[in-house]
Amino acid sequence: MAKVYLIGSLRNPEVPKVANKIRELGFEVFDDWHAAGPEADDKWRDYEKLRGRTYRDALEGFAAEHVYQFDLRHLDSSDITILYLPAGKSGHLELGYAIGKGKKGYILLDDPERWDVMYKFAHGVFHNFEELIEEMRKVKNEFIQG
Repeated sequence: MAKVYLIGSLRNPEVPKVANKIRELGFEVFDDWHAAGPEADDKWRDYEKLRGRTYRDALEGFAAEHVYQFDLRHLDSSDITILYLPAGKSGHLELGYAIGKGKKGYILLDDPERWDVMYKFAHGVFHNFEELIEEMRKVKNEFIQG
């Protein structure tokens, strides 16, 4: 079955619930990054600062490279990418990368205060979870039919 790369916020407790609902449809879902916890980025920053490193220096370090390669490997092996907003600062980069590689890309967000016309790059924008799940059912059938 198809693999979904789920992008979201470390601080959003709904991410694992969304992932599980998508799994129930038979998809493989990559959301392992969420296990790092809501303070992962802050802890990494604080650790690097204690070492006297700037943000630029830290990006060149082992920890950043390890996480980057881990996520990139899963992003490259996915068939579908879902950006669940709000998300971290890199979320839009990840979605754009996936769409640029020819993968299906979707956005799930509440009705936004600020509209963004460039969300037209996505294959679909959904304002509630049920709309997204209905689309995922259709996508599942497409993958089954080949």
